[in-house]
Amino acid sequence: MKHLVIVSLISLILFPQCKTYTETNNLAPAPLLVNTINLNNIKIGGYLGKKIDLCIKNSIIARNEQDLIEPFRNRTEKKMWQSEFWGKWFLAAAKAYEYTHDEKLKAKLDLAVEGLLETQSKDGYIGNYADDAHLKNWDIWGRKYSMLGLLSYYDITNDNKVLNAVKRLADHLLSEVGPEKVDIIQTGNYRGMASSSILEPIVLLYNRTKEERYLKFARYIVEQWETANGPQLISNALKSIPVAERFSHPEHWWSWENGQKAYEMMSCYDGLLELYKITADQQYLEAVKKVVQNILDTEITIIGSGASVECWYGGKDHQTEPTKHMHETCVTQTWMKLLFKLYQITGDPSLIDCLETTVFNAMLGAMTPDGSSFAKYSPLVGIRRIGEMQCGMDLNCCIANGPRGIMLFPEFTVMKDNEGPLINLYGDITSQITLPSANVVKIEQISDYPRSGHILITLSLVKEEKFMLKLRIPKWSQNSIIAINDEKVNEVQAGQYLRLQRRWRNGDRIELKLDMKIRNRTEPKDHHKHLVLMRGPIVLTRDQRLDNIDVDEVITPAGNKNSGPDCHLLPQSPPFWMVFKIPYITGDYHEGHYGKAKDIFFCDFASAGNSWDIHSRYRVWFPLLLDPAQK
Repeated sequence: MKHLVIVSLISLILFPQCKTYTETNNLAPAPLLVNTINLNNIKIGGYLGKKIDLCIKNSIIARNEQDLIEPFRNRTEKKMWQSEFWGKWFLAAAKAYEYTHDEKLKAKLDLAVEGLLETQSKDGYIGNYADDAHLKNWDIWGRKYSMLGLLSYYDITNDNKVLNAVKRLADHLLSEVGPEKVDIIQTGNYRGMASSSILEPIVLLYNRTKEERYLKFARYIVEQWETANGPQLISNALKSIPVAERFSHPEHWWSWENGQKAYEMMSCYDGLLELYKITADQQYLEAVKKVVQNILDTEITIIGSGASVECWYGGKDHQTEPTKHMHETCVTQTWMKLLFKLYQITGDPSLIDCLETTVFNAMLGAMTPDGSSFAKYSPLVGIRRIGEMQCGMDLNCCIANGPRGIMLFPEFTVMKDNEGPLINLYGDITSQITLPSANVVKIEQISDYPRSGHILITLSLVKEEKFMLKLRIPKWSQNSIIAINDEKVNEVQAGQYLRLQRRWRNGDRIELKLDMKIRNRTEPKDHHKHLVLMRGPIVLTRDQRLDNIDVDEVITPAGNKNSGPDCHLLPQSPPFWMVFKIPYITGDYHEGHYGKAKDIFFCDFASAGNSWDIHSRYRVWFPLLLDPAQK
């Protein structure tokens, strides 16, 4: 008990409002403001739906689950992370099953769980680390992913044998880590963030069992964050310390001392949101809201992801510079997950705006055209590459994690709150929602969004009913036109939900026309040396295949500076999803030619570089010409 008292005193000194390890009674859970609907009631077609289907077929179903189980059968590991691969794949596969109800996929899930549970030892351990290497490096991190995967299977099947296996796995960890045992912050990598991110499945296990020891252990983890050697995730967030500046530059980058590791840090905040749902502790929510805003302000680049060499580095202000190993796909996926969880709690549509940018650029851009694999990193200039295989296996962390990002798409497309349905993403999408009255409403969208901003929504109801329907109006759509049954709707605000409360009847139609004009952005702000173009949520990109040109040449905007360039979307031209023709002045030396605009071709970021070789070099930020003669 002496150690427990010391830990509690340290927590109270460093973080005085933090509840102590033993306070677990009188909980008042925080309800979600926005909830998912049954994923099988959402069908996504068009380009986005095709990408989801390809990922399910060629990445998720094609994966041999037995290969992922093999490391667990051979407990000789001392430093690598192959035990994460089973859980990452399984989490994506479970969502794919919820979306498709494909019985062949369900059979793979059954075999994957059965095979993993066969490796569980009598003491409850599931992992691949040697007995004398427990708690080192990535051991607890791997246990986290096994717990998450097994819990997702329990949620599908209600199989108590699986839940009991997760309890045994958690209890074995509790026998090794905690007060008067090993300090979880001193285990693993990156100031204990990798190990302590097990907070998420521990809280989820408490949710499903209501067994007090799991909630106590969750509180213990959070307390240890705030100790002198901990990552101080809550206090640093509340003080708005930038995520890249919390600790001094580490002497050894891939080590315990590095406190800027992006993926592991966000995974901890992900778990903190789960604990907030149980405790309604406002400090937890405030910490996550502040860190998300800080990441947006200082790290997230134009394509909706961040990090270099897998760590925060103040990247938003450096995105025009050639940067090593940008936008790890694991960071992209975890950023999406954190945004989504925070959105469910707050209902803030700006978080969906951020998610949409990540979906159509960073996430789809990281996936190979056939959906079979994912890039490890996605630069803003260069070519796309898969990355090295890891841990002696035929995949790496990002190949394993990418499908989780893709399978998040259906979850936030159409959702519901206590007032009615919310439409967050537009396209060729059909969804079905059961209202509290038990009335069923089918929402059919017809659109090739974001190729165009025109969306036609038709409602089908068994019987007419008054309810609220909310449509997300993206912040970038400053001039949106909406009509219900050809009657114009006024006072449409960008960056907000359009709240449509009325008595809806079968066959009612909503027509949206979003503002898809080109938007210019220049960086850095003090010198305006580089330019990027966006249209809707899409980042426009130059690809050398389009007109066999130098994608690095300087360009100067042509035409009216106030109205923006004249942009023409061309007919579909595979392998590109979108191709745009925009007039620009190019070059810096042809005196007789300079000043005459010519058409330059751009594509969407996801299509750029999609030959995955040197023939499709691409660029996002375009150097602008410095002309001292211009004021």
